[in-house]
Amino acid sequence: MSKKELLRVEDLKLYFPIKGGFLGRTVNHVKAVDGISFSVFEGETVSLVGESGCGKSTAGRAILRLEKPTGGEVYYEDLNMNSLNKQELRTLRKDLQIIFQDPFASINPRQTVVQVLEEALLIQNIVPRRQRRERALELLDTVGLKEHQADRYPHEFSGGQRQRIGIARALSLNPKLIVCDEAVSALDVSIRAQILNLLKRLQKEFQLTYLFISHDLGVVRHISDRVIVMYLGRIMEVADKKSLFEKSRHPYTRALLSAIPVLKPSQKRERIVLTGDVPSSINPPVGCRFHTRCSYVQDLCRAEEPELRLTGDMKEGHVAACHYFEELYGDKVG
Repeated sequence: MSKKELLRVEDLKLYFPIKGGFLGRTVNHVKAVDGISFSVFEGETVSLVGESGCGKSTAGRAILRLEKPTGGEVYYEDLNMNSLNKQELRTLRKDLQIIFQDPFASINPRQTVVQVLEEALLIQNIVPRRQRRERALELLDTVGLKEHQADRYPHEFSGGQRQRIGIARALSLNPKLIVCDEAVSALDVSIRAQILNLLKRLQKEFQLTYLFISHDLGVVRHISDRVIVMYLGRIMEVADKKSLFEKSRHPYTRALLSAIPVLKPSQKRERIVLTGDVPSSINPPVGCRFHTRCSYVQDLCRAEEPELRLTGDMKEGHVAACHYFEELYGDKVG
């Protein structure tokens, strides 16, 4: 039985205008997200990965309409989110929540924890007033915090505890899809593992779907079902976790994988060092966007942008945007 498609993104674009001149006219655009398409199915975790500045966090914000897309369509359960008015979008937000990277910056420092959690219930008016505190205390218990901590302020908590509060707030409206925007990148390694395990437990308990945004492929390997690799606003490769980590088919993906720290000193991995800097997203390179840093670049790469094409792993839907992945990697593993 095939899974239900919960989210579909079609040719999503988000450009930020650059103003210049005496009149402050738009002279150019930062093409943060430049035409990406993918789907997320119910109950799975799809990760968006890439270097800083690749557009992954911006894509997540555009999907939730925290930023208005420049172009493209976003469908949630076949409902076109771009066609919704403010009231309809506000109603839909119960199903779509986000966990931010910095829990301290995303929580009102003048509110107690219980007030933070009650606020969403008040705005959406889904829990009677007398039951809001009880619901907030239930949420704190769900994420591993105690009742006696409910009336404390955010500065009285550690970073890991504040992230648990952020998770509780995301859960408060019983969402179906949660965007985790670098949700563990600001945490210590030991706390990071606890939060990841918490997210996995909550996913199973509440049948959640995650769009997980991260630059850390070690974390992505732990939590993901499928992985989408982005570079300079475009998608370079999409595969299930096993295929991506064992049989990646794009030079950029292989470079990212080679940077994952090895767990044992006896383990050896060839380090692929990318030369040069990431090009400007104001004027991205013609042709393949990765060609300025690719060791295998050829004339076709400089002239024509590759489309996402199926690799040999057709059953897994493994696709890569490279003109020469057959010649470079064939069917070999690793």
